[in-house]
Amino acid sequence: MEKVTIIGVDLAKNVFQLHGAAADGSVVFRKKLSRLQFCKFMASQPACVVAMEACGSSHYWARQMARLGHEPRLIAPAYVKPFVKRQKNDVADAEAIVEAAQRPTMRFVEPKTKEQQSRAIVFRTREQFVNQRTELVNALRAHLYEFGYVAPQGIGHLPRLAEIVEDESADLPDLVRDICSALLDQIDQLSSRLAALKKTMDTLSKQAATSRRLQTMPGVGPIAALAIETFAPPMEAFKCGRDFAAWLGLVPRQKSSGGKQRLGKISKMGQRDIRRLLIIGAMAVVRWASRRRAPDGSWLARLMLKKPRMLVAIALANKMARGIWAMLTKQEDYRNPATLPA
Repeated sequence: MEKVTIIGVDLAKNVFQLHGAAADGSVVFRKKLSRLQFCKFMASQPACVVAMEACGSSHYWARQMARLGHEPRLIAPAYVKPFVKRQKNDVADAEAIVEAAQRPTMRFVEPKTKEQQSRAIVFRTREQFVNQRTELVNALRAHLYEFGYVAPQGIGHLPRLAEIVEDESADLPDLVRDICSALLDQIDQLSSRLAALKKTMDTLSKQAATSRRLQTMPGVGPIAALAIETFAPPMEAFKCGRDFAAWLGLVPRQKSSGGKQRLGKISKMGQRDIRRLLIIGAMAVVRWASRRRAPDGSWLARLMLKKPRMLVAIALANKMARGIWAMLTKQEDYRNPATLPA
């Protein structure tokens, strides 16, 4: 029997499909195992490469495979799909995972630690609470609009809505007033939970040396620093800062052919949380520079003179991503760039 060098695993909640292959790619076995059988089977196998799609439970199983002496490799599902032959099923998926993992130019996802996943849950929970609160505020605005009361968008205008609901002289039916009061209570509860999560994230950002270093860069706050530390792979995985910016989706999408370069909008193909937070931080820096005026002759000042504000913010976010790569690879705090003469 040929020696198995790589095992492709199509993960699921209870049933796992395995595809074992030799060094030349020939099939050694195909197995369908339960969760308990999978653990016992992998423990009995000699050390080999275990390839899986990067999904919800893949980081947990990657840690388990590494504990058993195997070499886990996680692949983005988009890179596995081209290797699926004809029909889509668990057997074909497991085989496609092996085919993709054997490509010499394949890009793999770095398995996350327990600490990284814990921070990710904090981050995702905060995002969920923010979305829920926004939904409730919009619902409250819509209900009051039905009775002629209009308020601008934004959580900052919530007190105005609360005043309308609490005003006894307001022309609101009692049933509507009760429903709107219940919505306000829900919003207050979510705001309290968000404040508690914000304190937790601030504490986590202060504890980690990487987060403290990242916050020395203008436009990077505790939340953005925590997102970079949580979701970004080690910076050593990128050859240069541009590769990190490309991984975030902050570089132009190319449609080049025949030696002619055609560049479009940013690709948005990377990590959306970090990209969004960097653009928000860059926009804050641009607003600050427009009010207090950036130093004459600086890169930001020259760009603001000839480009729209949003485009300047995206270009600055790209520059911030490159600077973050340099800071983390060199283990240095942010340094202000030298101002060039006009």
